[in-house]
Amino acid sequence: MNEEVEGKYNSYPPEVKTKILVLRKMILELAQGDDEVDFAGESLKWGQPSFLPKSSGSTIRLDWKERNPNQISIFVNCQTKLISIFKELYPEDFEYIGNREIRLPLTKRYSIKKLSKCIELALKYNLIKDQF
Repeated sequence: MNEEVEGKYNSYPPEVKTKILVLRKMILELAQGDDEVDFAGESLKWGQPSFLPKSSGSTIRLDWKERNPNQISIFVNCQTKLISIFKELYPEDFEYIGNREIRLPLTKRYSIKKLSKCIELALKYNLIKDQF
């Protein structure tokens, strides 16, 4: 992890940092554990930790904001159909905001398995988008 990205993670409140680092680990494991994903790395994009496939999929960004203190957001490219795909697969499982965001509660449980599938689809978006 480069210093700039690490600094961003360190800027979060302790409870948020713990949860967002769990999401980071999940994304990295999915990105690095799948031969179809051409993972380019992690950086800051728009001031948010971002996970960048070269051409296989869409960038995934994570963030937490003081204005929504009880939630972590996962962002995908708004030019994709990803949020529509997620809603089709898991209509009641997550809070979707517009065409680019999933909001995850800090205090409520959600399905890690379903979230992992969403992340996998984002990382492989350019390979799978015609299937939806």
